[in-house]
Amino acid sequence: MQLAHVSIDQLSVSAINMRHSKRAPDIADILPSVRARGVLVPLLVRPNGSPDSFEIVAGRRRYFAAKIVADERGEAEPLPCAIMEDGDDADALEASLIENIARLDPDEVSQWETFTRLIKEGRTVSDIAATFGLTEHRVKRILALGELLPKIREAYRREEIDNETVRHLTMASKAQQKDWLALYADPEQHTPRGWQLKQWLFGGQSISTKVALFAIEDYPGLIVSDLFGEDSYFADADLFWQKQNEAIAAKRDTYLEAGWFSVEVLEPGLYFHSWDYEKTPRKNGGKIVITVSQRGEVECHEGYLSRKEARRACSNGEASEEAEQPAKPSRPELSGTMQNYVDLHRHAAVRVSLLDHPGVALRLMVAHTIAGSSLWQVRPDPQRAANETVAASVAASKAEAAFAEKRRAVLTLLGQPDENAPVAGGKGDGFALANVLARLLALSDDDVSRVLALVMAETLAAGSAIVEALGNHLELDMRSHWQPDEAFFELLRDRQITNQMLAEVGGNDVAEGKSPEKVKTQKKIIRDFLSGENGRRKMDSWLPRWMVFPVSSYTERGGFRTADQWAKIQTLFMSE
Repeated sequence: MQLAHVSIDQLSVSAINMRHSKRAPDIADILPSVRARGVLVPLLVRPNGSPDSFEIVAGRRRYFAAKIVADERGEAEPLPCAIMEDGDDADALEASLIENIARLDPDEVSQWETFTRLIKEGRTVSDIAATFGLTEHRVKRILALGELLPKIREAYRREEIDNETVRHLTMASKAQQKDWLALYADPEQHTPRGWQLKQWLFGGQSISTKVALFAIEDYPGLIVSDLFGEDSYFADADLFWQKQNEAIAAKRDTYLEAGWFSVEVLEPGLYFHSWDYEKTPRKNGGKIVITVSQRGEVECHEGYLSRKEARRACSNGEASEEAEQPAKPSRPELSGTMQNYVDLHRHAAVRVSLLDHPGVALRLMVAHTIAGSSLWQVRPDPQRAANETVAASVAASKAEAAFAEKRRAVLTLLGQPDENAPVAGGKGDGFALANVLARLLALSDDDVSRVLALVMAETLAAGSAIVEALGNHLELDMRSHWQPDEAFFELLRDRQITNQMLAEVGGNDVAEGKSPEKVKTQKKIIRDFLSGENGRRKMDSWLPRWMVFPVSSYTERGGFRTADQWAKIQTLFMSE
């Protein structure tokens, strides 16, 4: 057995996995832990036909939880894996891994204390990894926590700081860590976390050293590395772009000197869509297309013509053989630096002018939420259901049907096909963004407001505090959108809560008399009161406390996330 970290896109579920099926498993119980701490117990995998591909023998639920977290954050961390060898017994290996992990302290700060003590006793990283069934990569990450300020480590131990935030804090200097702690300690201040922390550390733009087209040793500015030894970033984004643009210009000149007819550098953030081009050799006028992402990544696509150019070249090809050889221009009209100069000045002028036209700015904002851009990505809430029963219940609700109808109306306004696909969440194509903006500029303010409301609704995060805030501000009556269905009663299994609900629909005397009964019996009586059957007085328009705005609980046991969220914000939104 070999322990290693494997990229998530190199993994697939093995058909011999006992839980293998096309349907994703229920991971509600482990997802919070994976969000906060990542995957701790290694997946059991084996090679799948190539050295870079592995199938999961055990750990399918951890794999699906990690994929969801990767989708939420827009990036995926490699997963710890135990790679089986010929003759390995899967059950024995999995049992051993679980036993080794169980020997560790439950939190990483305590693990750091243990590992630090072992290092002082002369143990190596590989020794510690073998002892506890961990990859050396994970041991080094835990040891790196020692470089954080003690107060940050303790907050992490108390689970007040998540794993992603701690990882980014390892890139901070001691002075930056102190500044962050000052914000963290002040309840009146916003404390940057997760990806926002990375933006805060790097002044709004973090660019990996992996994308540099120039030699890193030629970069005169500061480069910051995280203490886990995984990533390094340019501290000065402006200086990076100066060096990168110089390297792109040199790359273009090299292509031209090599005899290419033309080199086109696309505007940063624009994508190279292969379906818009035809592969064309250099001798037939093919050109180079260079794309630059907003993160600084550079790609060179050699030997292409746009379809329009290719058709024109084909129609002119019959004139003469010499005409097929386009003349080589001496130089492009603008150098890379001049193009950058022109772009930034035009950007500055448009930006300040936009401030005087809020109506246009509103439409541009809506267009961004629909089409996205290289700087702005919005994702619709996926409405992930814990199981098929919940999914079917939500799909059949009045609210979902009404939402689908209004979505179709908005798609019609935007001139898009009548379908059920989300309006928001484009991939950032610049031309798609311009197309949506042009459509919105032709709409009235009322119609633009309808589109805006729809995309805001699509991008509203399920289970978030903002849902509670909006429901109370809008004085939402759930009776118009929901009624108890079979899924609700199937999920209702707590006798104490069921008895209190029975008291709400049937009165305290009935509830007290039926309190010794099984949950199944009490749920049947609640149904009878709601339908007026079996001689029960019909109870119209009942809502459990969980469905009322403002929300409330039935017990003092806690653990009701929605109620906890409302308790934190209710003073801001409760009506006088």
